[in-house]
Amino acid sequence: MRWAAFDPIAYVDHNYRDLQAEDAEILHMLRDHFGDHFRKQGSGPVSGIDVGAGANLYPALSMMPWCDEITLFERSPANVGYLRSQIQSYGPNWDQFWSALCKHEAYNSLGADPRERFSKIVSVEQGDLFDLARYERQWSMGTMFFVAESMTTLHQEFRLGVERFMRALAPGAPFAAAFMEHSKGYHAGEHFFPACDVGESEVRASLETFAGDFKVQRLESAAEVRDGYSGMIVAYGWRSNSDSIIPID
Repeated sequence: MRWAAFDPIAYVDHNYRDLQAEDAEILHMLRDHFGDHFRKQGSGPVSGIDVGAGANLYPALSMMPWCDEITLFERSPANVGYLRSQIQSYGPNWDQFWSALCKHEAYNSLGADPRERFSKIVSVEQGDLFDLARYERQWSMGTMFFVAESMTTLHQEFRLGVERFMRALAPGAPFAAAFMEHSKGYHAGEHFFPACDVGESEVRASLETFAGDFKVQRLESAAEVRDGYSGMIVAYGWRSNSDSIIPID
């Protein structure tokens, strides 16, 4: 797979130039899930990770109020370059995503322009999702958006990708993950990239060993960001204290 050929500028322009209805719905879930968790836990700054960050900054933005460090873990050299270019002062298109998060007081308290905080706590690490095996229980909150199903056509690799993400989280860590439903693959610039055909049942099965209480929810938004998939799925919950807990619906 020629991940070096991934075109982050074209990808951002197509997907994140404007705030799509799907992303607005996801941001609502993120801000409520993370906000409620830390309101109840009352725990002070933690470490966060966004696995397979790609050219998407809003998962990192969603973790920012509670983190003193956030790792953007990404394989593609082109995406790593894009992410590093955004650290000191990210592009103005991301302001609309931050504004959506600021409907929750935890985000709003950081001010209208959180770029200085972003530059201080966010770092980029180049690495393969499967290399996370050496980082078990490392991070206290985490996100993984459109990654495990967007790198392979094999269900075994999809499940292993989800496992690697979940095992990188400490027990009790809040998490959120998003998946393209029944994706047929996607373009980034001129190049086509593969996808694994998954639905709600596959997402749930991939998480149930590693998550305690969690929800799997298909987005209500009907508009398609791109062709070749039937919808989007978001899963959110908490890393279990063991790897044998069955989820609570």
